Amino acid sequence: MNIAVIGVGYVGLVTGAVFAELGNTVICADSDDSKISDLKKLKMPFYEPGLEEIVSRNVEDGRLFFTTDARNAVRGSEIIFIAVGTPPMEDGSTDLSHVESVARMIGEAINEYKIVVNKSTVPVGTGDFVKNIIDECKPVDVDVEVVSNPEFLAEGSAISDALSPDRIVIGAPNKRVAMKLIELYSVLEKPMVITSVRSAEMIKYASNSFLATKVSFINSIANLCEAVGADIEEVTRGVGLDERIGGRFLRAGIGYGGSCFPKDTESLLYVSKKYNEEITILQAATEVNRLQPLRFVKKAGDAMGDLGGKTIAVLGLSFKPGTDDLRESCSLVIIRELLARGAAIRAYDPMAMEKCKKQLPDITYCSDSYDAASGADALMVLTEWNRFKQLNFNKLKEVMAGGAVVFDGRNIYKPELVRRAGFRYYGVGREPEM
Repeated sequence: MNIAVIGVGYVGLVTGAVFAELGNTVICADSDDSKISDLKKLKMPFYEPGLEEIVSRNVEDGRLFFTTDARNAVRGSEIIFIAVGTPPMEDGSTDLSHVESVARMIGEAINEYKIVVNKSTVPVGTGDFVKNIIDECKPVDVDVEVVSNPEFLAEGSAISDALSPDRIVIGAPNKRVAMKLIELYSVLEKPMVITSVRSAEMIKYASNSFLATKVSFINSIANLCEAVGADIEEVTRGVGLDERIGGRFLRAGIGYGGSCFPKDTESLLYVSKKYNEEITILQAATEVNRLQPLRFVKKAGDAMGDLGGKTIAVLGLSFKPGTDDLRESCSLVIIRELLARGAAIRAYDPMAMEKCKKQLPDITYCSDSYDAASGADALMVLTEWNRFKQLNFNKLKEVMAGGAVVFDGRNIYKPELVRRAGFRYYGVGREPEM
């Protein structure tokens, strides 16, 4: 099939590359000249494992193209995917200005029957909104169908998620359109859920909000574990083996971040209030997540006293391992709070430091974990990159200041091993240092 993807951000670029990998001819369009120019040179706008390889392969094989001429891309394609940003507004609602702009462009460029697919995460009712705009703008009397096809890509594993999804959700207005999307995805041989457009839009928000609530729930249990002397790692093993619950997203830590969970929970809350069906459990989940990183800083202050003048090594800046994405990263919340308390920060992250320098120019960026720890009074692990799990604590002890402390924000270490090396150890929801 001939496919156009409008928007070469995270979702759009991964989507376009994967559809090309499946044998389609794909043209990815974006108004950002520099981004398109870089992609034509096979320079990726962000880090994602495997993305550069799959883009390069399909460009070289003549299946994947990049352009700033979105109108021409629309005219030459059977299916058009909208994959532009939908950032949050201050009140929690979703900014649909980019979606609206693309819908107008599609309407003005349309020349024959098209299927337009919302791949962006959008509130319930956006499918109708897009179709109305296209119908108002189209210069010729041709049919246009609008579909909701939400993405479920996790940063750090997006390529494999796209090629081997748990399920494919297709919200279609009629059987004819549904069959066309089924044909497109059939090569993956994965379960397909065919729904109305509005149900598909809701599925995306409900999925992310449930997972965010699961994270906040276990963090709340972890906080209680600290108070009563239980160990959250033992608790989660016992809870997660229940097949009705499962162990995924049941890891205590400093909170969730990224481009999806914070934005999508706030958007769903906004919609629930708009329709007088407020989801109070979700309100509680977002509040727990707001406080969790601040609680971690308080733990450091309780353990070390006044943080003013202390040097703290921070390992991990991205919101999760496998990406350089800093959006809503709990690491940045913690660093800013530490700075406000007068601490000096020495930081290291395998991928996110260049991006972080633009947001936090006043901290010291280091070459590796041991460089970051040099002379530090405390070590904070805030992102669970694999390389941090294999640290040599005897070597750390040699380079850090005397009486140093380890604050494990992701519970990646065994407390007894860290303490045996001569450190005081504090995790999340684990037995406190005596």
